[in-house]
Amino acid sequence: MKKIGFLSFGHWTPSSQSATRSAQDVLLQSIDLAVAAEELGADGAYFRVHHFARQLSSPFPLLAAVGAKTRRIEIGTGVIDMRYENPLYMAEDAGAADLISGGRLQLGISRGSPEQVIEGWRYFGYAPQEGETDADMGRRHTEVLLDVLRGEGFAKPNPQPMFPNPPGLLRLEPFSDGLRERIWWGSGSNATAEWAAKMGMNLQSSTLKDDETGEPFHVQQAKQIRAYREAWKAAGHTRTPRVSVSRSIFALMNDMDRAYFGRGGQEGDSIGFLDEKTRAIFGRSYAGEPDALVKQLAQDEAIAEADTLLLTVPNQLGVEYNVHVIESILKHVAPALGWH
Repeated sequence: MKKIGFLSFGHWTPSSQSATRSAQDVLLQSIDLAVAAEELGADGAYFRVHHFARQLSSPFPLLAAVGAKTRRIEIGTGVIDMRYENPLYMAEDAGAADLISGGRLQLGISRGSPEQVIEGWRYFGYAPQEGETDADMGRRHTEVLLDVLRGEGFAKPNPQPMFPNPPGLLRLEPFSDGLRERIWWGSGSNATAEWAAKMGMNLQSSTLKDDETGEPFHVQQAKQIRAYREAWKAAGHTRTPRVSVSRSIFALMNDMDRAYFGRGGQEGDSIGFLDEKTRAIFGRSYAGEPDALVKQLAQDEAIAEADTLLLTVPNQLGVEYNVHVIESILKHVAPALGWH
């Protein structure tokens, strides 16, 4: 295990029991948590993106703010739903956030997950072309994004521009060199993982995937990662790709930890349906004393295959408690898994 970061879904609710009672709360606390995680030595601060929900939704202002307040930690998403995105506008936003951070952006994108509303991307002005599915549309938007991130000119300049142009066709600005190699695809199946490899994207695999073999979640996820790496090799890419997996892991260090997570929970995988046709397997959560966690996590084949582990954090419990959650894993669990 080379890198460990956190992944926040950015939930907020006006409930008096929540430490994040407004969108402003969750945005400002996300910045504070990223700063604190960097001070602890964590490698990454990642944020989920959901539309039409009381969760984080517009990632680039947050990523730029985190980038301006930190110096070392990777900043990223897990994931942005490409069905909702104008890929050219997104390339500009991502380029700006990456430049502000000094080239630390790790941009996780995907087709997206089940939504709060029916065909929400239509409200954003997007619709599949004739013969396309919404997933096809998301991948088409992705291919456009990847193309423009190469930084090559494609737009014919105005012969009488307001400002002088460099010679030749124009590219989008600001352009951030190297960002193209820091795009990740959130994959829920072996086939989409192989497509991501072909397209030259890194791989993000979360706590759920299509149940393709009936085997335990971590076994299926490890096979997905191996299939991705084989497809990467077959595509002839020269750089080494990165792979992340996410897990809910809580070390029981004190009475508060035991009150929140020590009563027994999801100690095995579960099965559900993302839609009428897609049977999915959801990976277990881990909670226990550090020594017990080390033994359990050492048996997780997908963690062993990945180079990056993202810890999902309960952001509604506030910055101070989440700093404790991250610190407990970094100090008492991660070193035994090979993290330094």
